[in-house]
Amino acid sequence: MTTVAARLGHTDVLEAEAAYIFREVAGEFEKPVLLFSGGKDSVVMLHLALKAFAPASLPFALLHVDTGHNFPEVLAYRDRVVAAHGLTLHVASVQDYIDRGVLRERPDGTRNPLQTLPLLEAISGGGFDAVFGGGRRDEEKARAKERVFSLRDEFGTWDPRRQRPELWQLYNGRHLPGEHVRIFPLSNWTELDVWQYIAREGIELPSIYFAHEREVFLRSGMWLAPGDWGGPRDGEPVEKRRVRYRTVGDMSCTGAVLSEASEVDEVIVEITASRLTERGATRADDRLSEAAMEDRKREGYF
Repeated sequence: MTTVAARLGHTDVLEAEAAYIFREVAGEFEKPVLLFSGGKDSVVMLHLALKAFAPASLPFALLHVDTGHNFPEVLAYRDRVVAAHGLTLHVASVQDYIDRGVLRERPDGTRNPLQTLPLLEAISGGGFDAVFGGGRRDEEKARAKERVFSLRDEFGTWDPRRQRPELWQLYNGRHLPGEHVRIFPLSNWTELDVWQYIAREGIELPSIYFAHEREVFLRSGMWLAPGDWGGPRDGEPVEKRRVRYRTVGDMSCTGAVLSEASEVDEVIVEITASRLTERGATRADDRLSEAAMEDRKREGYF
């Protein structure tokens, strides 16, 4: 007998799995929230969630940790999407913490590592017991260790030894008061899967994901955008290049790639030929040490 999975295409199976995860969390947890930055993974995650609960409204709010160094195009897209769907967006601002003296600017100008405290306080202050994130196992080796349901203790920290088995898609959301669970509906997706789904569903993305002419400068092999965060330094000339972004985060640590891919199908061709993950190719914060991502995850990072 032919199974349902055998009759479905690869993308259909991934979509069905994500919808199941969203519905499972909505039924099991009291107050979930979805991390939404306007980046492609969070955009796909929101699209999946809206489909999972249609025609009903989304049963949870959105949360974004704004570093203050985000790309303007992405923030504009974020606000446009939130307004179009009538959603509730909570914003935790890193700049607020710096202004109050709780956090200090780093010498390198990057604020990505400074997101952890605002994130954890937003989760605890909002009473959120489940937090949807767009992390995928193919991005980075520390994320490859994650389960779909990732338990975080009362301090928001992650211990890989406390990861629970998830046989037959049975997810264990039990947690003590003060703890919460990070949920990763895109765990089993790859970057190529994400883009093929974007193509199939006709999902709009921020223009920054497609080739455009932009002022950039070269630092440690990465094309970075100049900005208030402190770049460029002396000896780092700014030049105009035709680039696009594979992943989007803090301007200070998110590199562009030289590209002529101005449409989704052209991006898919580029990704198919690439041998580097988007984080490995374009995220300076993951190069701080061999275990940079895992160290940050243990502290409570995404």
